[in-house]
Amino acid sequence: MPSFDIVSTVDNHELTNAVDQTNREITARFDFKGADAKVELTEESLILHAETEFQLQQMGDILRIKLTKRGIDLSALDPKEAETQNRRARQTWLIKQGIPSELAKKIVKLIKDSKLKVQAAIQGDEVRVTGKKRDDLQEAITLLKTQSQQLEQPLQFTNFRD
Repeated sequence: MPSFDIVSTVDNHELTNAVDQTNREITARFDFKGADAKVELTEESLILHAETEFQLQQMGDILRIKLTKRGIDLSALDPKEAETQNRRARQTWLIKQGIPSELAKKIVKLIKDSKLKVQAAIQGDEVRVTGKKRDDLQEAITLLKTQSQQLEQPLQFTNFRD
């Protein structure tokens, strides 16, 4: 029976490249000359360090441009409020990996309400969609792509099997 998986992941290799390019540009820019500013990549977040909040905003703009050029959807990142202490500014951007259970339930409900002849099942942090015909599965993908703005998280469709 044909099926595919709906996942939400960020390509870690491309993310690393975007962070490296951002750090390189920050060290080369005149307005950051002598400033201790950098972007740090951790397992589940990006941490921007700078001397002022204005520099954080500038770094955020540079980072957004680099991420977009690398094909990373900006809705996969959740920037938090900037923190300032001891004349240093810091901002954390959380990386959304996997589909949370509320979003998975929303996806399943959306597919069921569409009256397509497919079944959706939640499997951990992904959703598996099965159906008898390949065309029904492609309609489900099209439906989810058109509704992607409501879902507030980028989705990828993997493991398509006939």
